[in-house]
Amino acid sequence: MAYATVEDVQARITYELTESQEDLCGTLLDDAAVLIDTYSNSATDDVKKVVSCRIVIRALGDPTDSSLASVPIGATQGSMSALGYSQSWSLGSSGSAGELYLSKGDRRLLGIGNAIGSYSPTQALAPEVSE
Repeated sequence: MAYATVEDVQARITYELTESQEDLCGTLLDDAAVLIDTYSNSATDDVKKVVSCRIVIRALGDPTDSSLASVPIGATQGSMSALGYSQSWSLGSSGSAGELYLSKGDRRLLGIGNAIGSYSPTQALAPEVSE
């Protein structure tokens, strides 16, 4: 079950989806729901909707922005050369071009991520201290 609709995605982008993009968008929204449920069932429906849209928009890209046409979605660093015909891209903390993934911001919205803490397996063996 998807947490967002094709219309929700359309409302967040600046270009009109074609019929084939709408079909793809629906399928990606279903996939995004599975990804979200794998990491967080406790997030609110509103958060799941926003994260679903963000995941799918990253996967679809923006065909109207020619400056981004050769930049992989999710790239955080890149370099280009002219005469040496070289190109290099580093993708964000997870995911690769064409893959559905949760960004750092998505994980923060879902309430998952870099929790600081530790656990000692011998902690249960320590005697209780009463105050």
